Amino acid sequence: MSRQVVLPNESPDLTPRRLADLAQLAEELGYESVWLPDHVLPPEPFGEVFGGVYEPLATLAYLAAATERVQLGTSVVIAPLREPHLLAKQAATIDRLSGHRLVLGVGAGWNEPEFAEIGADFPRRGATLDKTLSLLDQLFTTGRGRSGGYFEPRPKGRIPILVGGNSMVALRRAVRSGDQWLSAGLSPEAFTERVAKLSQLDPERRVRRVARQQFSEGDGETAVETYRAYRAAGADAVAVHFGDDKGYEERMTAFAAATS
Repeated sequence: MSRQVVLPNESPDLTPRRLADLAQLAEELGYESVWLPDHVLPPEPFGEVFGGVYEPLATLAYLAAATERVQLGTSVVIAPLREPHLLAKQAATIDRLSGHRLVLGVGAGWNEPEFAEIGADFPRRGATLDKTLSLLDQLFTTGRGRSGGYFEPRPKGRIPILVGGNSMVALRRAVRSGDQWLSAGLSPEAFTERVAKLSQLDPERRVRRVARQQFSEGDGETAVETYRAYRAAGADAVAVHFGDDKGYEERMTAFAAATS
């Protein structure tokens, strides 16, 4: 099972250099991926749950230049808040800049005030996400827009699509349009139930299962036990958020050693 890192994008005082240092350390420690969350206007307070200080796609372009091997992911872009052609262009560009290391994580969103302030359609966010995924697939595979416009840079291979969410709608979307599925705050026991539902939805198509885990300061042994519980529950990878950015390096390092 692969270990991944959710970078601590919660504090306006966090410097870009610090994010790059953490991404480089994750690469050195053998973590498979680093992830950034997304909120255009996150709720108060930011905290460990919401993140969203630095715009993730712009920041991943910066991290692409600071790293060589580690995968770069969004966990997750709230696609209904974004113009889909621009999202496609940004994703394809980062994929090219990074040497095909991008995993594009997408979700429908949940924060209705954020949609209202931006002027996005909250009730139709699921349908908007599905249309975005369809357009991304068309642009990436054909290089043509729906009215014949040319799209470049086209990815040389498929950009993996990760779908976030715990609902049956999200699970169906992951099976229909995604390559990976990300749970949001599920216990290992609840994760097991969702994995079973994924298998029932399409027994012939196996979507990669990723669990998100929260690590709090001082609970190292418990965190390792939880990680192993996710593995037993059917996770292919676990993306860990290591709490407050102070001491992040130490917790990342200790966790890597304990789970290697």
